[in-house]
Amino acid sequence: MEKQQLVIYNTLSRKKETFEPLNAPNVGMYVCGPTVYGDPHLGHARPSITFDILFRYLKHLGYKVRYVRNITDVGHLEHDADEGDDKIEKKARLEQLEPMEIAQHYTNRYHDAMNALNVLPPSIEPQATGHIIEQEQLVKEIMDNGFAYESNGSIYFDTAKYNQKYHYGKLSGRNLDDVINASRELGGVEDKRNQTDFALWKKATPEHIMKWPSPWSEGFPGWHCECTAMGRKYLGSNFDIHGGGMDLMFPHHECEIAQAVASQGHDMVRYWMHNNMITINGKKMGKSLGNFITLEEFFKGTHEALTQAYSPMTIRFFILSAHYRGTVDFSNEALQAAEKGLNRLLSGIKDLDRIQPANESDKATSDFVKECRSRCYNAMNDDLQTPVVISILFEACHIINTIVDHKGTISAEDLAELKETMHLFAFDLMGLRAENSDNNQAREEAYGKVVDMVLDLRSKAKADKDWATSDKIRDMLADAGFEVKDTKDGAVWNLDK
Repeated sequence: MEKQQLVIYNTLSRKKETFEPLNAPNVGMYVCGPTVYGDPHLGHARPSITFDILFRYLKHLGYKVRYVRNITDVGHLEHDADEGDDKIEKKARLEQLEPMEIAQHYTNRYHDAMNALNVLPPSIEPQATGHIIEQEQLVKEIMDNGFAYESNGSIYFDTAKYNQKYHYGKLSGRNLDDVINASRELGGVEDKRNQTDFALWKKATPEHIMKWPSPWSEGFPGWHCECTAMGRKYLGSNFDIHGGGMDLMFPHHECEIAQAVASQGHDMVRYWMHNNMITINGKKMGKSLGNFITLEEFFKGTHEALTQAYSPMTIRFFILSAHYRGTVDFSNEALQAAEKGLNRLLSGIKDLDRIQPANESDKATSDFVKECRSRCYNAMNDDLQTPVVISILFEACHIINTIVDHKGTISAEDLAELKETMHLFAFDLMGLRAENSDNNQAREEAYGKVVDMVLDLRSKAKADKDWATSDKIRDMLADAGFEVKDTKDGAVWNLDK
């Protein structure tokens, strides 16, 4: 395969850049994973699927990728300003369970949902609680370099002092003075020198459950520390890609950069990548806003905002139908369109298996097949333009339907090439797959003989020129969810829904 030149949008430089790994063919990629205190929702699916696509494509291009995606199981407080309860500990109190029971339960739930969405597991999935020593070491280094201070047993990052030498806000494009002026008055700010200072280590109150010994107090690490510490541990002091949702750009990723620079004199990351948000009526979907729909609710159709259940592959297709840097607004209409689009694509790929090749392809087919693979590669290389890939695959479906209807021809060589291209991009790189045996496949097998028998009756009616009966059978099958096509070789059917 000819070497492909991938271009990605770097949030830090605010422009597209040619991807050049620091140590090719090795690639280091870190993506912020979930805070495991509740069921995964549609907002979690988007970064997981976005960076799953990148992971798949980088491996396809021949890179050896170490993909690290963390599990946050301590230190993520209710408010970004280091106030409120630990989210997991609060949930544990409500349910009268150990915090680690909560973390394990929702980690398992997250894994189940990712598996249903066909998201590949990362190379390493470190947990924050398993890396307390590394986080304490990071805090020590920042303090030794003079960019942190102790206050009542807690350690805070000194953003003002850091900003004198470096630029706090360079990722999000914020000016520190503007951030300070825009910040609302916060409870507990008296422990800090500035409202923008953030906790590296928090002293635990007596009733706090999750706490560890440290040189400063018995406490727990700040939320931002874990990703810097674990990224450095598994990918080194310099690595290629750091990804996550756009909502993490500030303050989380901004603080990560500050911690890295303050501890080692330079940022760890070469390319920062951010997916945009899933919205509902224009507002971000998230637990904090109370407008989220869990993935299980989508799969079962149990949320009041849903008019039906949507399969995992429909959700994946829905997310891939928009570019990862664009917003995606939830609606039942959009998901129903995604369901139809997915079915159309899968039916087209399935139809490839029953095409009888001709001696040669017609010109339109030949021209399309000749360019199809390179067009898909060009789209992927242009910052992962998955909607463009989907549109090209839909063009292929149109070609396939033309051939099935005997209005076009395809040679054996072109048929093999088209089949390989569609499988590569739809299944291997986009991560789509035919619905599982509990859905369409099982129903097709169960109903197949009955439908074939009914179509035989329709065929006899057509032979007798009993058009009313023929049309009635076709319409009744359509009402039951079966799409019937008449071809020169006889009628064929697909399970439409």
